[in-house]
Amino acid sequence: MNGYINSVQSFGAVDGPGVRYVIFMQGCPLRCSCCHNPDTWEFSKEQEVTPEEMLTKILRFREYFGHDGGVTVSGGEALMQCEFVRKLFTLCKKENIHTCLDTSGCILDEKVKKLLSVTDLVLLDIKYTNEKDYKGYVGCSLSDVLKFYDYLEENNIPTWVRQVIIPTKNDTEENISKLLEITDNHKNCTEKIELLPFRKLCQPKYDNLNMEFPFSNIPEASPERVKELQEIIKNHAN
Repeated sequence: MNGYINSVQSFGAVDGPGVRYVIFMQGCPLRCSCCHNPDTWEFSKEQEVTPEEMLTKILRFREYFGHDGGVTVSGGEALMQCEFVRKLFTLCKKENIHTCLDTSGCILDEKVKKLLSVTDLVLLDIKYTNEKDYKGYVGCSLSDVLKFYDYLEENNIPTWVRQVIIPTKNDTEENISKLLEITDNHKNCTEKIELLPFRKLCQPKYDNLNMEFPFSNIPEASPERVKELQEIIKNHAN
């Protein structure tokens, strides 16, 4: 039941509602070309904790996130260690702490379903809206993600859909239209659609690991373009 983590962020402000205690798990089955955390890919055991030890750390910061914030588990891919996360979330819920899962949605099995039963909010990263890009730039199938999304819909699990806007890859009105088609089929669970700008702050990590950053030659997304695409989503909702 031990978990293996990469790092924690005590005062996260962009990983769910309110102030969050964010736990970045170690290990990921995907190899996203835009990944900002290549240091989380390998399933190493450098920082090993029990759910109880992790809860003790979380409780030290409880006064900062109060009732509006809570705990977010991210990655890597948190679903790779879903039994640990399920136990941690169960402990959090006993303390009335809001639980949030940040995931690619690439895995759905019985263990994952048990984790979702104690998850208050899912941040679902829908990276692209076509199979070709998923296979080429992510390493899994879009159908896997949609199967996960279907389960969230069927069980009315609150969901925020997020997508990183990458120039030349998905920064088009066509992509946003397809994303809206997907979310329209999951209206019961989808509370929010959030577009995030592609950044290259991760380049030093790749350099330190002697790894090539696949999207190093792609420009960062402009705030203006992201805002334009977000307006499409806003107008669609109205």
